[in-house]
Amino acid sequence: MTNQYIIAIDGGTQSTKVAIFDTVGTEVCSYTLQLRPIELGENGRAEHPDDDLWDSLKLACEEIFKKFHGDKKDIIGVGLGSIRCCRALVKENGDLASPVQSWMDLRLSKPYEHEDDNVKYVTTTTGYLTYRLTGETKDTRANYVGPWPIDPMTLEWFEDKEKFDKFTTPREMLFDLVDPASILGKITAKASAATGIPVGLKVVSTANDKAVEGLGAGLVNDGTVLVSLGTYITSMMVGEENNPSTKNYWSNPGATKGEWLYESSGIRRGMATVTWIKDILGSDIVNEAKKRGMSPEGYLNVLGADVPAGCNGLYTVLNWLACPDKLYQRGMMIGFNGTHKGQHMFRSILEGIAFTMKNYAQAMCDERGIELSNIVVSGGGSNGELFMQIFADVFGVPAHRNVVNGSASMGAAICVALALGVYKERNEAIEHMVKRRDTFMPIDENVNIYEKMNENVYKHITSYTDELLKKSQEIFQGKI
Repeated sequence: MTNQYIIAIDGGTQSTKVAIFDTVGTEVCSYTLQLRPIELGENGRAEHPDDDLWDSLKLACEEIFKKFHGDKKDIIGVGLGSIRCCRALVKENGDLASPVQSWMDLRLSKPYEHEDDNVKYVTTTTGYLTYRLTGETKDTRANYVGPWPIDPMTLEWFEDKEKFDKFTTPREMLFDLVDPASILGKITAKASAATGIPVGLKVVSTANDKAVEGLGAGLVNDGTVLVSLGTYITSMMVGEENNPSTKNYWSNPGATKGEWLYESSGIRRGMATVTWIKDILGSDIVNEAKKRGMSPEGYLNVLGADVPAGCNGLYTVLNWLACPDKLYQRGMMIGFNGTHKGQHMFRSILEGIAFTMKNYAQAMCDERGIELSNIVVSGGGSNGELFMQIFADVFGVPAHRNVVNGSASMGAAICVALALGVYKERNEAIEHMVKRRDTFMPIDENVNIYEKMNENVYKHITSYTDELLKKSQEIFQGKI
């Protein structure tokens, strides 16, 4: 069994990762390629430049096969995962008619309106890459989050013409929908020449990237919360029902048939804020890290570990990217005095992320009537020992991380294993493929101070600042 391999594609906002796993969940090799920065334009536009998603996938595949020392004949399939809440406008020949619209693009708040005759198909990132890889106009039904003419309960295109037509997207421009963990098609000769993936290899559907991450993190319906650290940070649980009328979380399709992912509110441009503070602190950090043979982020973790819990009263509110319906929002650091330095700002951002996600996750658990007793933290940020301990202390529960902490790639591999019959059902695949790395236990002293900070100060900051920020927005809109 272990001489069979799976290619897993994990497309994100900031990078494209390609990994090769064996069928018991060992990551044989991986390669991550950073994407070019999102291009921000007028009227809230946010686009992936040129054809960056496809170009990065080609290059990542080229590099991964340089690292893979097994036999390509032993590769059994490709799991295709990519970013949710994006829109790709595709020509008939497979090229993009215009750059992929990022989930940050305000155009994504409205359905597509057909105005460009060059556009043959309107689809998601997974649909676009499926078409590139297989030539098939199929897509996972579990990646249609947002203004698409899809029934939220059945996950089929609306059959009712009146409901469908409200979305202004012609049916002939939409792909056919398949369940997650289903075969989409096979690698074409053209795609093989571009990527190095063997011709005829089966390409398997996944879901929206957060649901794939939940599957790869080993989430089961036992009350465990996953905190996903990415450009968008959120917390998640899984279940078997779509709950359309909830207040503190929302349901979106899961990564296996019949599964639903429950997702709290989140932090837009969350981990990008960590990159921001690294850049703000400048070359001194980069140069010192280089001297020590460390990454800048690793060096900041060393510095931040010497700062006491609570950063001597420095709080960070993580609204670096406002919600479309609350454009007055701004990120804030409040509570500076003369003792604060760069490492305090860095740690305060980590604490702010943990505070925010604790409050969102707790609200979700309270509404579901479930006790928050354990968390799993995934994403590149979980590599930091400091960040993991902060999560354990702020949440006040054990914080786990898995051997493969970029769990979206693991989730894509699990989808392949299920689609091709390596395992019969979800929990069996998780049992064999997902392995825990370590656990951080909460430190009582830190739990105590974080709870006081959160309950007495952090939860209330925006109730005092929102009205001021609304006035500030009106000034720069010329309304005052």
